[in-house]
Amino acid sequence: MDTELHLERLPRTVELVRGARGDYELVYVDQRKLPGELVFARASDWRATVDAIKTLAVRGAPAIGVAGGAAVALWAAEEARRFVRGERLDRAERLASLEEASDVIVNARPTAVNLFWAVSRATEIARMLIEGGVDEPRAAEHLYEYAKCLEAADEDVNRAIGENGAALLEPNSRILTHCNAGSLATAFYGTALGVVYAAAAEGKVARVYADETRPVGQGARLTAWELARVGVPVTLICDNMAASLMARGEVDAVVVGADRIAANGDTANKIGTYGVAVLARHHGIPFYVAAPTNTIDPDVADGAGIPIEERAPSEVTAHPLEGVDVWNPAFDVTPAALITAIITECGVLDAQNCYTELRERQERGGSECASSIVRIRSSGSM
Repeated sequence: MDTELHLERLPRTVELVRGARGDYELVYVDQRKLPGELVFARASDWRATVDAIKTLAVRGAPAIGVAGGAAVALWAAEEARRFVRGERLDRAERLASLEEASDVIVNARPTAVNLFWAVSRATEIARMLIEGGVDEPRAAEHLYEYAKCLEAADEDVNRAIGENGAALLEPNSRILTHCNAGSLATAFYGTALGVVYAAAAEGKVARVYADETRPVGQGARLTAWELARVGVPVTLICDNMAASLMARGEVDAVVVGADRIAANGDTANKIGTYGVAVLARHHGIPFYVAAPTNTIDPDVADGAGIPIEERAPSEVTAHPLEGVDVWNPAFDVTPAALITAIITECGVLDAQNCYTELRERQERGGSECASSIVRIRSSGSM
């Protein structure tokens, strides 16, 4: 099926820019306003960036990773302004300020490892600069460049994920996805929807079914909006309709994103993903996870070790009932045994051996994996 894609209609989700006076600003799509309005918000303070992440104005694991790196750059810019005003801090004070800000940023949301990864790298760079005697304005410039590198690398990785995933799909595929792992969840292009866009460009996509994704409705508000804007045929369904859709033979593949993948392949993604994986296995439908390799956390052995964020009851019900408790986990964990494969920028990995396979590819020196978590963690380079 020929699909005319209009990727130029997708906004840049998060982008660190220089303001009119040379100050840094994070420009981001306020996703709380979609689909009614496409609103670009601006944050020149790192604390405002943390608030944007916490309140889901910025959401999606890769996007909050990029925003977290930008937040460290905004912290550095604040320190540079203090320096210019003559408020000079000694090395110990600068390091203490860095650690305090880093802790707040990295804990904005606990489940997505991308935030931890990006902020940890930015903090490591800042610490090296401070200990090396680099003054605040020059340190801020270095961190600005790091944040811009994160943005560019994210898009490159997503496009590679899309190309690798498209090769798995048959012509005229009908794809089910859950939550939003599209361009809105990244700096640009998307992971799960990156696979859709790459496949659609090859004429392989007949239709995408988007689960609404209760309780916040990322599928209904974001995925459906994004796909329609680009020109991919999309049908919105309620979460509890997926089983009937599969039983009717209307789904050829499921493609979802990920917030953290344990070393054994167990995968945390938006609440409801586990149920979709169970349904896909019952109906003999391949279930793919699309994510950058820095989503794989080798420090977490299995899904039991992944921290699961619990959010406010008000997301579930606007009118609380007296004597009724609300349980609102933001994520669930899909066992690796239910995952057909994990699609990364390094290629397609066997879910149950994803980290081992990734390490083997690194040891073979595959250039296509240059941005993977193994190389970055093992090298000490910036």
